[in-house]
Amino acid sequence: MATPNLPSLTPEGNLSRYLNEIRKFPMLSHDEEFMLAKRWIEHEDVDAAHKLVTSHLRLVAKIAMGYRGYGLPLAEMISEGNIGLMQAVKKFDPDKGFRLATYAMWWIRASMQEYILHSWSLVKMGTTAAQKKLFFNLRRMKGKLKALDEGDLSPENVEKIATELNVAEADVISMNRRLSGPDASLNATVRTDGEGEGEWMDWLVDESDSQEIVIAEEDELEKRREMLSAAMSGLNDREQHILTERRLKENPLTLEELSKTYGISRERVRQIEVRAFEKLQKTIHSQVSEQNAALS
Repeated sequence: MATPNLPSLTPEGNLSRYLNEIRKFPMLSHDEEFMLAKRWIEHEDVDAAHKLVTSHLRLVAKIAMGYRGYGLPLAEMISEGNIGLMQAVKKFDPDKGFRLATYAMWWIRASMQEYILHSWSLVKMGTTAAQKKLFFNLRRMKGKLKALDEGDLSPENVEKIATELNVAEADVISMNRRLSGPDASLNATVRTDGEGEGEWMDWLVDESDSQEIVIAEEDELEKRREMLSAAMSGLNDREQHILTERRLKENPLTLEELSKTYGISRERVRQIEVRAFEKLQKTIHSQVSEQNAALS
């Protein structure tokens, strides 16, 4: 899907100017977002898709900030995230009742992580599932242990991280040394191409959501939790457990592990998972339809 007139951003471009430009695009209400998505799905209305994309460019920039510790150009990270955002808009189905931002976050992060993994593969970073997990969780774990400023991690912290992420201690040490590097100062000067000078801090602070957006997002999250809880209550105990372990946990259990728990085949576990998920979708869709009818 091609969308016209997106603000341009290159590694050599003016990041501050780009951030100012994307702030000009209005946020969308739930109803506006729904109608634009419908126009794109039913009529392939490119202008509608363009509005959906541009209204979420700030989300991409915000997510990109969370990956700035990997030593890659932030401009390239944002560009990769914008590609993921366009893919999300292309596949977004508003009838499922969730906001585009919720759906798009997965696509944006996936695009950025693929770019990071590809870039770091140049220095022979491992690409097994365990090593990918370590790569994307090491900084979080170091922050949790208040060890972000450490060079080589202490043996105690190495052991804690290795245990938490279920990887070898040698992998933790190796990955930490690859990722270690001086973070850029937030007071470093940002070149502004003749329009004066600014600091990274100038626009980092502005990237935080307004109180109105925070409240709206919290309200939306609470509604989704209530809908999910209500829908889950319609499943039997086994369906709830299998669906939770397979779809709702950060580290899902395998079909093999669940088949041993219940004494059934892996294929039977898979069938129960699929059936439970379909029942969950149907219930949530019904809830959304009822809410929309009440609002109309």
